Parts: sequence; structure tokens; C-alpha cells
Amino acid sequence: MRIPRIFVDIALAENTKVELPNSAFQHVCKVLRLKNGNPMRLFNGQGGQFQGELCDVEKRSASVQLSTFESLNNESPLKVTIGQTLSRGERMDYAIQKAVESGVYEIQPLFSARCEVKLQDDRLEKRLQHWQQVAISAAEQSGRGIVPKIKAPMNLLDWVASCNEMLKLTLHHHSAKPISEYQQPSNNQVALLIGPEGGLTEQEVESAKQHGFNAIALGPRVLRTETAPIVALTALNLLWGDV
Repeated sequence: MRIPRIFVDIALAENTKVELPNSAFQHVCKVLRLKNGNPMRLFNGQGGQFQGELCDVEKRSASVQLSTFESLNNESPLKVTIGQTLSRGERMDYAIQKAVESGVYEIQPLFSARCEVKLQDDRLEKRLQHWQQVAISAAEQSGRGIVPKIKAPMNLLDWVASCNEMLKLTLHHHSAKPISEYQQPSNNQVALLIGPEGGLTEQEVESAKQHGFNAIALGPRVLRTETAPIVALTALNLLWGDV
């Protein structure tokens, strides 16, 4: 039987009992229908996970009796921050989910000239919360002890100007230079810019170049914006990471 692995945004410690937050309770007791005594694993994004057992299940609450802490050694040595231009609907969810599964360190959603997604105020905050939950679910599924942060969307030109002390790369299919021609950064930090469905404008490509971004190609085929993070992270981890 597969042991459920649940993220909780609370402090955890060995040999303590913790009450499940409402969202975790709903998933564990209402969706999965677990009962007293079911084994569980909890993690809070601080690294590692705790073995535990579901207990005190009531109509509106439940707790977990924690036992031992288990360290995890499955984080990539590379710290890749992806600047992901916003895409519509499930495409953005897919890009975030697969990037987390592939070992991304952080995701910065971006507005660009050809970005068709317009988000403001309450709607933007709701989407940000949704994307962070997508990242949490992907971290639960993939066994990661750390949940990558999904930052508040910002303008692409502002983001490329803010990246420092990283190897800076732009996915651009017109580039003939493969990623394998670059050297692994000494600090293992990489910033990766991914454009929208309509591609980056020449102004955006030039601005990125002026701020130290290098245009790279990932083969002769054009990748969709939601596919690019998977291929890029796999290539980077094959070169310098843990694949």
C-alpha cells in the first residue's frame, strides 16, 4: 500500500502530535478516506519528511502522531530559476507541475509583449495561490522535501534586469549554440528565460542579451512553452546535475 505523503505548512518535530490543517484534513479524511492508524508521511518544505500515523479522527479534525524524521537527498545540485512567461489555462499549470517534478528551484511568472494572459488584483492573487498549490502537489508526488516558490508575476524586462550572479540562458530556437557549449556555473545557479506561445519579441531578446542572457537551442525542433521547462531542466541536469 502506498503511504500518503502530505505537505503541511506548520512546524514538525519527532515524537510529537500535530493537528492537520483544514486543507490537509479534507484531503486525507474526506478524499482519501483514511482512518485511525493509517501510516502517513508529512513534510513542511524545510527539507526531509516525518513518518507518522493518523489518529484522533473526528468529523471536522484529525491529528498525526509523528515518529522519526527522514532526510531526503533528492534535490538537484543545480539551483535553476525559471522565468516562465504566462500561458493560458492548463498550460501554465502543466509547466509548473513538470518543472517541479524535474527539480526546478524557483519559478518566476512573467508578463511579456506577446503574453495573452492579463491578471490584475484579486484574480492575480487567486492564480498565484493556485500555482503554488500546483507546486505543492507536484512536490508531494515527486518526493521532494522542498517546495519551489512561485513568485508574484512581474514584467519580463524587469526580471532580466534583476538576475545576478547566475548563468543566464534564453531558450530561442533561432540560436545555433547548444547548451552543451556552456560551462557549469561555479555557484550552480542558473536563470532560464522561457518565452510565450507567440515567442519573444526581438526587443525582449535584445534586452535579455544586454543583461547577460545567452540564447541557446535545445535541438532543431520548436518546443511549446509548457514543454520547454521539462526539456531544459532535463538537459541541464544531464550536464551538471543528478540525471
